[in-house]
Amino acid sequence: MSEAQFEIRENPQTHQFHFNLRAPNNEIIATSEMYKSKQACKDGIDSVKLNAPRARVVDFTETPPKIL
Repeated sequence: MSEAQFEIRENPQTHQFHFNLRAPNNEIIATSEMYKSKQACKDGIDSVKLNAPRARVVDFTETPPKIL
């Protein structure tokens, strides 16, 4: 794999959907919540793409929390 990718998966028992984000080295680096529909899952992917390209990182293990 030469670039990151989103993968949509369905739980065969609950028929709910989630997505994984895989890094170019094929490691899963993020997993979403469960969605009731595939479209809601796709909307979740679109939200991550739109809202996270410059998301800040906050380390809550520090007191007070530290913005990295």
